[in-house]
Amino acid sequence: MAGKTVLVVDDDVKTAELVKLYLKRDGYKVITVHDGQQAVSSFQESHPDLVVLDLMLPKMDGLEVFRILRQDSDVPIIMLTAKTTEQDRLNGLDLGADDYVTKPFSPRELAARVRAVLRRLPEETLQRGPEEISHGELTVNFARHEAELDGEPLKLTPVEFKILGILIKEPGRVFSRAKLIEKAFGYDFNGFDRTIDVHIFNLRRKLEPDPGQPRYIQMVYGIGYKFVGGDK
Repeated sequence: MAGKTVLVVDDDVKTAELVKLYLKRDGYKVITVHDGQQAVSSFQESHPDLVVLDLMLPKMDGLEVFRILRQDSDVPIIMLTAKTTEQDRLNGLDLGADDYVTKPFSPRELAARVRAVLRRLPEETLQRGPEEISHGELTVNFARHEAELDGEPLKLTPVEFKILGILIKEPGRVFSRAKLIEKAFGYDFNGFDRTIDVHIFNLRRKLEPDPGQPRYIQMVYGIGYKFVGGDK
């Protein structure tokens, strides 16, 4: 992964420099900024391969920075924050964050997560096989990175699109949570398998006419999830 650029956004200079130190050891080019406005301008100038984004920022809140970055880019974003409640994590994942690391944190673990996220190969994972797949009223176009339901576009986060793509390419196959994490994220979340449940929940809200009676993505209790084709 040498040669990749990582933008680190944290208002604490010592934290940013510590993260920079560990990432530079892995061969990354690292840019550090310390407020939300700098984050947006630096992102637009440097076009980094990944962003480590603190949510508690001066001048512009980290969530607003996140939304601005997501308007124009699917760049992987790892949220770095002191907010530790489950709802905070779920809010971050719901927005489309690729990972969520809480303070205090191990810089070695954060570096490992950066490596893991950058190991993703979405072209290999999602573009292998047909360019477009349709089941019932659902159509997924991998070349355009778009999904439609009844002719209407689905506003999916990058992670939701990856999960849907993995499932729809092998209808009927049951994927364990660990396997979905491996395929969608490229690594294990250290036991936080609920990450997949959160993304599936959000995906169902956008995809299913009645999320309580799913037609497309069904849970196999004790195992994981499968795509069932949208039959009524």
